[in-house]
Amino acid sequence: MTTPNVLDELEWRGLVAHSTDRDALRAALGEGSVKFYVGFDPTAPSLHMGHLVQVLTAKRLQDAGHTPYALVGGATGMIGDPRDSGERTLNSLDTVKEWVERVRGQIEPFLSFDGPNAATMVNNYDWTASLSTIDFLRDIGKHFPVNRMLARDTVRRRLESGISYTEFSYVLLQSMDFLELHRQHGITLQFGGSDQWGNLTAGVELIRRTDGAHVHALATPLLTKSDGTKYGKTEGGALWLDPEMLSPYAFHQFWLNVEDEKVGELLRVFTFLGRDEIEDLEQQTAEKPFLRAGQKRLADEVTALVHGPEEVEQAKAAAAALFGGGDLAALKPDTLASALGEAGGTTVPAGELPGIVDLLVAAGLATSKGEARRTVAEGGAYLNNVRVEDPELRPTGDDLLAGSWLVLRRGKKKFAGVQVG
Repeated sequence: MTTPNVLDELEWRGLVAHSTDRDALRAALGEGSVKFYVGFDPTAPSLHMGHLVQVLTAKRLQDAGHTPYALVGGATGMIGDPRDSGERTLNSLDTVKEWVERVRGQIEPFLSFDGPNAATMVNNYDWTASLSTIDFLRDIGKHFPVNRMLARDTVRRRLESGISYTEFSYVLLQSMDFLELHRQHGITLQFGGSDQWGNLTAGVELIRRTDGAHVHALATPLLTKSDGTKYGKTEGGALWLDPEMLSPYAFHQFWLNVEDEKVGELLRVFTFLGRDEIEDLEQQTAEKPFLRAGQKRLADEVTALVHGPEEVEQAKAAAAALFGGGDLAALKPDTLASALGEAGGTTVPAGELPGIVDLLVAAGLATSKGEARRTVAEGGAYLNNVRVEDPELRPTGDDLLAGSWLVLRRGKKKFAGVQVG
């Protein structure tokens, strides 16, 4: 049974930036199981925070009784949607095929592939690879006025610096996907990020022009920090979902450190907590921001969704241990390594280790040997959470954690890792 007001739920969660004929869409979502799709281009080996918005929105719609089709674009992934920063590097077919499988593997755990509204995974390479250029231009290209394509925001901004015909034609491919899925599977709704709004509506218009059918599009908002900047960019610094590209510890830390002003918004978008609980956490954050109740719950919930509950406990244990509140030796080696890698520090060769004073300087916890000695004398230097009392102390192999790490701390809040080997 569908949930009649799932659109109202999405709106409350701040997940609707734009939609075509909102009243008609609400009515359709209340009448029966709507078949919908959302697309992901494998232009990198992992999804990131922005993609997670779409994955979780698909889960919300499926949980409400609607039927998801997750498209991983083996064809569109070889091109990539135009972006403001410039022309994309085109990846090889073998690379894109590998990334398709990796991205599929990240999406699948969030959807159910059983039951009356079971999810389906599709790949647009299946219907694009054998399409001839003549057929593509005649059947698809003729429905796209060039003046409207030139008016698209990203294209317009790229005209001065230059845009290739390859990226310029991307909108035709995505629109053809909607048409193909509408014809093959009866899909009547496509959603994506608001930066995709031009592509989404182009697909709606193509179906109207070719088949005379009325379909829907919905766009989620782009999430930004309080100052309006993006949380991460595709060229680097993205909040990757792949634990090999961003450790679960670093992932958990990101959510712990979001701004107070953004906690409520992010809880709505990225968790499945109910309205009362989210509003209570918002109130706690507003009244007692130093407790960081909203951030802690947000970090735990999202990390559990993406990496599992065990990684949440490991991340929390690592944070506690690094600040002196837990057992460093009990941490898994990969968790310890990722946490210390995030903190920064230094590397020293295996063999006889430097003394504690030299290590404090090398790790960036003291600016000089004199300052390091004063830190030890004042009781503010720690090795593996044990206070250092002798400035001549020289660690040995017995002090190494996980076989290759030392944890240095200065005071309560500053720590760094020393990797040996």
